[in-house]
Amino acid sequence: MAGGTDRPAIRAAVIAVIAAIAMTCPAAADTLAGSLALAYENNPQVNAQRAILRQQDEAVPRALSGYRPRVTGTANIGGQFTWQSVNVGPGQQASSHAWTQPRSIGAQVQQTLFNGFQTGNNTRTAESQVMAARETLRTIEQQVLLDAATAYMNVLRDAAVLEVQRSNVRVLGETLRQTRDRFNVGEVTRTDVAQAQAQLAAGQSQLLGAESTLVTSKATYRRVIGVEPGRLAPGMPVDRLSPRTLPAAIAEGEAMNPAVTAAMYGVDVAALQVKVSEGVLYPVVTLTGSVTRAHDVTAAIAEQFIALGQVGVTVPIYQGGVEYANIRAAKENLGQTRLTLATTRDQARANVVQAWGQHEAAKAQVQAAQEQVTASEVALNGVREEARVGQRTTLDVLNAQQALVNARVALVTAQRDRVVFSYTVLFAVGRLGPQTLGLPTPIYDPMVHYQQVRDAWGGVRTPDGR
Repeated sequence: MAGGTDRPAIRAAVIAVIAAIAMTCPAAADTLAGSLALAYENNPQVNAQRAILRQQDEAVPRALSGYRPRVTGTANIGGQFTWQSVNVGPGQQASSHAWTQPRSIGAQVQQTLFNGFQTGNNTRTAESQVMAARETLRTIEQQVLLDAATAYMNVLRDAAVLEVQRSNVRVLGETLRQTRDRFNVGEVTRTDVAQAQAQLAAGQSQLLGAESTLVTSKATYRRVIGVEPGRLAPGMPVDRLSPRTLPAAIAEGEAMNPAVTAAMYGVDVAALQVKVSEGVLYPVVTLTGSVTRAHDVTAAIAEQFIALGQVGVTVPIYQGGVEYANIRAAKENLGQTRLTLATTRDQARANVVQAWGQHEAAKAQVQAAQEQVTASEVALNGVREEARVGQRTTLDVLNAQQALVNARVALVTAQRDRVVFSYTVLFAVGRLGPQTLGLPTPIYDPMVHYQQVRDAWGGVRTPDGR
């Protein structure tokens, strides 16, 4: 039958992790590493989060501005008309008027000397917020890389399933032809023909479903990675990059998962906010210097120069209690962020355990599915031989054929899960980054922009020239 010629090609495709669609010499974008590199570089979600981080970087120079002086300049020019009437005697008045043109120019410099340590605490708060934003970026990067690996393997899986279903339809078509020939010579009944027709129709329906699923997977690939999938090379698991034992993976996930580290920085921010709120209770000391030059050719004093320097102290006594309410609220917020950190650690632990269990199950399922395929092939050959001598019915052959198809689909799915869950373990422990994977792409360094803007005293252009 036709199934004998198609079976080796299908089995080769399944054993080689969907090698039926692999190229002999794939381009970089057609490998799993190349696709992950494209997602890392071009995914809009990642680039948007990088822009958010660059915005957060500006919080540090904004906080550092509290250490710097504030300089203002003034200039005035105008005209003034004055008329007045005075009594010069009983019933006598005299009037006078004047027109002046005052002009002045001046500058003032104010430097905060002490503000209850608010500037220092605000700076440390901004730095902790930047570190938390970096960890959030790392979370997004890892999630996108996991999504890209999943999308890549889904396309491979669905393409291989489509090939299996196409071969199944060809085999069922040949089975129907042979059944009709046997019916014409009286070896089988019309029921056998009807059974073969029904199985072929079911196979065609499964083929259409596989085509639809592949179209959806390709669309997801395009959304995550940014290009249309070509002829993709087989993907390989990354077990070598994972912790060796589950306890080690749990410990690493609780300490290094970016969601956990971001929550840790969140606790630091909340603790510093308490100190900032307490800082408003301290006096504020400022140093002010100003110079003014006034000029009026029509006045008695034609020109005047004034220089002023003074130290001012402002002592908050009572502002209605709002400052105390802010301090209490900040302390409650600190308690909440600590609880959030504990919750995040628990969630990270649960994610590691779940990913580890899924990965171990997938490895066992690959072996079981391979054995199932081998046994189903042997069973199908035996049923066919028995059917030739009248010991089996056409329905037995069709059922054995469907069992083989199901086994091959199960093996393809298990091999896809084997790869995807190996990446999921890396994601759960916080290792799923371009450095760990060795992706062929430049690594985005958030320190570059941070150093460019941290000590900037002025300028409206961003470091990239905008």
